[in-house]
Amino acid sequence: MSMRSLLSSVLIGAVASCRSMTPMATIATARLAHRKTPGDLYLLDRPMFKYGALAMGVGELAGDKMKSAPDRTVALGLIARVMSAGIAGAALAPKGREKAGAAAAIATAVPMAYLTLAGRKQAMAKMGQTKSGLIEDAFVMAAGAAIVALSTQPKPSLLKHA
Repeated sequence: MSMRSLLSSVLIGAVASCRSMTPMATIATARLAHRKTPGDLYLLDRPMFKYGALAMGVGELAGDKMKSAPDRTVALGLIARVMSAGIAGAALAPKGREKAGAAAAIATAVPMAYLTLAGRKQAMAKMGQTKSGLIEDAFVMAAGAAIVALSTQPKPSLLKHA
């Protein structure tokens, strides 16, 4: 298999660089919409994790606008990015390549967190924290949703009834 087969994992890692919880929240949303990921991911099939990922995704969007919000490159922020990117990257990788997908997503998320932080700081200087955050939110949520939508399929049991 080529590196192209891990493209969705790399792209979801880029999403994680901006919003740590968005990758897991988009995968959880796909699961709620009865979509199947290429890689095996049973963690987000458990209601506690599925709804927890959604709640954390929404909470992060709100918390990012607070003046006290830490930079995405603090230790806890990077740990959250590693976990979320790894889980989502594994889910979007081809079956049997989940570890490679997790590694590709993490290898993208961590260094890009520094790049996206620099861009966000420039935007904050020009338009303020809230406005720049809302613009970044819209872009990141749209990108995450598109990546997951294009990388998942309806569960086979739903296709039989169509």
